[in-house]
Amino acid sequence: MAGSTNKTVFEIFQTMDYGPSSSSFSTAQSWLEQQGGSLSLFVEGKFARPSDRQTRSLTDSTGKTVCSMMCAVEEDVSACLSSAAKGAKGWSELSCHQRAQPLLRLASAVQRHSQCMSELCELSQSPCSPAALVRLAQYYASWAQLRDTLIPDWTPRGVVAVVGSDDSSLYSLWLKVLPALAVGNTVVVVPGMSTAPSSLLLAQLFGEAGLPVGVLNVITGSDVSLGAKVAQNPNVAYVTYTGNKQDGETLCRQTAGWGVPVSLSLPLDSVCPYIIFESADIDSAVDGVMETVFKKRREYQWVLYVQESVQESVVARLKLRLAGMKSIALQSEAHRALVDAAVQEAVGQGATIIQPCSPPPSGALYPPTLLSGVAPSCQAVVCPAPGPVLPLLTFRSPGEGVTLGNHSPHGQAASIWTEDLTLALETTKSLAVGTVWVNSLAVSDPSLSLSGRKHSGNCTDGGREGLYQFLRLSHSSPLPRSSPCALDYAGFGAAAANVSVPEGFDPSSIPRSYSHFVAGRACKADSGCSRSVLSPEGAVLAQCPDAGRKDVRNAVEAAIKAQPGWMKKSPSARAQSLYSLAGLLAQKRQPLATSIQTQTGLSSEEATQEVDLSISRLYEWAARCDKDLCGVPFLPQSGSALSMSEPVGVIGVVLPDSRPLLPLVSLLGAALAMGNAVVMVPSEKYPLPALEFIQTLQSSDLPGGVVSVITGSRDQLTQAIANHSVIQAIWYWGSKEGCQFLQHTCSSPLKRLWLHCEGDEGKPGDGAPWTLPQPSLMEDMWRQAVVWKSVWIPTA
Repeated sequence: MAGSTNKTVFEIFQTMDYGPSSSSFSTAQSWLEQQGGSLSLFVEGKFARPSDRQTRSLTDSTGKTVCSMMCAVEEDVSACLSSAAKGAKGWSELSCHQRAQPLLRLASAVQRHSQCMSELCELSQSPCSPAALVRLAQYYASWAQLRDTLIPDWTPRGVVAVVGSDDSSLYSLWLKVLPALAVGNTVVVVPGMSTAPSSLLLAQLFGEAGLPVGVLNVITGSDVSLGAKVAQNPNVAYVTYTGNKQDGETLCRQTAGWGVPVSLSLPLDSVCPYIIFESADIDSAVDGVMETVFKKRREYQWVLYVQESVQESVVARLKLRLAGMKSIALQSEAHRALVDAAVQEAVGQGATIIQPCSPPPSGALYPPTLLSGVAPSCQAVVCPAPGPVLPLLTFRSPGEGVTLGNHSPHGQAASIWTEDLTLALETTKSLAVGTVWVNSLAVSDPSLSLSGRKHSGNCTDGGREGLYQFLRLSHSSPLPRSSPCALDYAGFGAAAANVSVPEGFDPSSIPRSYSHFVAGRACKADSGCSRSVLSPEGAVLAQCPDAGRKDVRNAVEAAIKAQPGWMKKSPSARAQSLYSLAGLLAQKRQPLATSIQTQTGLSSEEATQEVDLSISRLYEWAARCDKDLCGVPFLPQSGSALSMSEPVGVIGVVLPDSRPLLPLVSLLGAALAMGNAVVMVPSEKYPLPALEFIQTLQSSDLPGGVVSVITGSRDQLTQAIANHSVIQAIWYWGSKEGCQFLQHTCSSPLKRLWLHCEGDEGKPGDGAPWTLPQPSLMEDMWRQAVVWKSVWIPTA
């Protein structure tokens, strides 16, 4: 055979070297030559090449220029968004069948041009299987066909901007583009350097597949600031981003205050645990390490956790497999310096280094490296360097392994290896990650959701759950679009309370003094201060605590202790607690109605109606506790998978003024039914009904700390909640300034935001949307209270 060697099969398996690449990239280069070697923008269904634009060069792995791409300016952004806005109405009004057809034809087009697509992805260093793109298009074509049937009462947002960083993957980018199109939005794609060529090719294929003009536009630029310029355009209704954390934070800060929701998926550089238990098939587990960790380009950073009893066996097998391997190319010499520093720090802290060869003296090359015996606090574990370096830690018990696995600030994915099914399922439930692979690695399918935890993202992609970020309730109102306020982020919420003695104050009449509710008991504010609660006529009705940062900290500490136990209760047990709370609320029906009437000036009938709706809403949430929407999706490959909803964790809720009781009960029920703990800030104007409700909470059997109700300045408490690293989500009804502050601040630490700009419009008795009976309102609240976990279990 031509090109054969004299190596034996044993020698080949000992080295496992890759053979020379046979690809000439001729098909991809031919397509690039058709574009003149310089990629233009894709606007109005065709390539557009405005004159006098700066360009940016894309290089391959050898440093050779692949092509150049245009950097869009403000004029191009306006033209692109204008095209998308014109196409939005017609596209959303098409029937589901009509929207599904271009997606099906795109799948066929990608199959026909799979060679060009594959080569283009390889050239631009963003490998993506054409088969994965075909599956993606086919899956969301089916959702386009079924949207009105399976997701009624929801409407597309309008124009959606999908932004990627320079190092994002093509699959993760189009995992956002295709569902946005499928449910009726138009999309503006702002790809990074590595995904721009293949995204432009896909846009061209989409146009040939019959996608209407203006429905999909692709513009390129020099950095993530182009995504911010797109988001600031008033035609954009929603922005979603995938890529690295640094660019994601920049995008959030640059778009804060523009009235456009922004969600982040941050898979890049996420630190993921690879856990090997003593009951694992060690050879298969080590094969998985070699196949996934020591790659030239990998999306996740892995940390290996091995049970002590099998450590020597795992290390011995890894040494054998590492022997003879060559150095791996890094993206740059700067990355080489980072890897060198990380390895030297780990060795200085007592780690043992295992390498097949010594690192070359210079250049962007580094050998596969195993760091055994690394301390959990080592930088190589907390924030691994971008190279073929694998830290290895040991643990004694399965519980300790889970604790170490959750040590990372990221929560993207995990891989666990064990032949014990009970241990696998227990570990899966305990790991705070969005995806768990059992005895497998890096398997994906669009039918299962990808939901990042902690610093790995605040939105869900994939599956049915991933569609809802591109939809809104038909009766809901989006955030108002306007320019940002001149806001002092450091000083937000720091203003002293405006305390005044109302006219006509009668010293002989002593108003009632209320307490707030923290850690299961009524207590005063930590500062000892209180504020006056006024009637509509200006008379002092009561004194309520004026809480601050320390009160928020106390409430969150109590929630941290109580939430794990509340989450582990069975759904039926949580339902019984909520049924009991609803019954206690019914017993307080008249005092609560009187409190609402006195505080807000509503009529007796309106106040009683709000209490009755609150009681009914709590009963509904109790009934939904054990009606969770988990499932076992059908997969195109062998194996089984589970899709499970889990509680978000600790949620901060800042309540509106429009209804002093019904929103509190509705949101409290949603959070508690799913196993969350909540820190609630009642209406600053009308806190009395919430303070009366505390008596109901005191009489309930809810664990202390699961619910806290603290009163005070809305802005001051919002600032304290936003800056607390443990709170995973914030539900906010308040001012435009408050929304802007949260968008700017909650990118680090990253939180899930559900923002509503109430401003001065929140008047007593304003029922929309709280009084609406639609099931979709309950579903919307339910989806805000859960995150999704996908579990992959291979079968023969």
